[in-house]
Amino acid sequence: MCKSKKQLSQDVIEPSTMPRNSSSQRSNKSSHKSSSSSFAEPSSSLSNYDKSIPSTGSSYYNRDSWLTTSNSSSGNPPLTRLRDNLPERTHVYDISEISAATNNFKLKPFNSSSSSTSWRCTIRGQNVILIQRKFRRPMNVSELVDRLALICRSHHSSLVRLKGASISGNYIYLVYDYIQGGNLADCLRNPKNPHFTVLSDWLSRVKIAGDIAHGLDYIHHSTGLGFNFIHNHIKASSIIITPTLDAKICHFGTADLCGEITMDRDDEDNDKLGSTKSKGKMEYKRSGSGRMKLEGTRGYMAPEYRDTGVATEKSDVYAFGVVILELLSGQEALKYRFDEEMRGYVRDSVIEAAKEALEEGGGGVRKWVDKRMKDSYPVEVVEKLTRLSLECVADDPNKRPDMGRVFACISQLYLDSQTWVEKMGGLPVDFSLSLAPR
Repeated sequence: MCKSKKQLSQDVIEPSTMPRNSSSQRSNKSSHKSSSSSFAEPSSSLSNYDKSIPSTGSSYYNRDSWLTTSNSSSGNPPLTRLRDNLPERTHVYDISEISAATNNFKLKPFNSSSSSTSWRCTIRGQNVILIQRKFRRPMNVSELVDRLALICRSHHSSLVRLKGASISGNYIYLVYDYIQGGNLADCLRNPKNPHFTVLSDWLSRVKIAGDIAHGLDYIHHSTGLGFNFIHNHIKASSIIITPTLDAKICHFGTADLCGEITMDRDDEDNDKLGSTKSKGKMEYKRSGSGRMKLEGTRGYMAPEYRDTGVATEKSDVYAFGVVILELLSGQEALKYRFDEEMRGYVRDSVIEAAKEALEEGGGGVRKWVDKRMKDSYPVEVVEKLTRLSLECVADDPNKRPDMGRVFACISQLYLDSQTWVEKMGGLPVDFSLSLAPR
């Protein structure tokens, strides 16, 4: 269906509005800079937040603390050792700074869920999103230093940048750039006006698909740091759409820094990290800790991840495929609705709906694709992107494509879409870039 990445690098011109890197450029990926300096966390309806605030005193040194210091002979506090070993532009914040920025944690949360709470606030004169999460497994200071340094050195135009972190007891506080915009889920399903979407034209949607694929390909293969990463939280609400309709992936590094996944980097660490190394490749294992719980969102979890709790690159690919099917149809990944005839609840899956649409052919695809684009899209390109997305959500993880190939295919589909737009005489005249609800 799609050309290989190697072929595309030879005969496809780079789209000026969707950054693209060929395989020959990957050695230089670590030098990529984010084109933006602010970040918006996905918003949702907020319930009253009434959690106990973690201790900020001697909890570092309690034997029950999840953050351990057993690997260091120094008597310096953990925050001091973190600062001494991190890159110059990576910040380690005092818990007093975190407390002041959130008005002693009384500031209304920007977003709250069962696993995390976030605030939009100002730290050191910069607008940031502050995320509070619990450590999912014990982690010593030297391990946290290594991981934080790696992630903060990673920069890509499709990723929201992690600025630094703070730790207190069993909690970690992650500070990300604030990006103006709205999350993809809200852009597709505006609760105030379901008939309106800012993504009303086809070219904007295929560009967003390319941005997400580009960022995830970078995470998996091209950080240039010697290690591959897993995101583990790819979903529509974790993708920010900026006012210029660029897509940025939130929460890069959260799963790794919180201990949701373990990463093998050294043979002598295998027992501590619960992982094994094979042929020089990074392998991920579920932590052996009894406190470890499955992290994931209904509708985005790959079958093998639900069974084993082990996050992999292929489980990221699965979640990506679901997001693109949402982007095409405007529908939720998974929902339950009451059926009057059956007198019970029926499961609606965007994956099953996409399969049925392709089986019906062009007419089925037109019925399934988001009506708010008013049938103004190249059906052949939509069908190809739908088939690619369904490859990503294959039950067998070995049949899912690598994100490098996925990005190459979407880059070609973007070029095909540009050609289609030119033949149609340009974008619709009523096209709007406003992110405000109507």
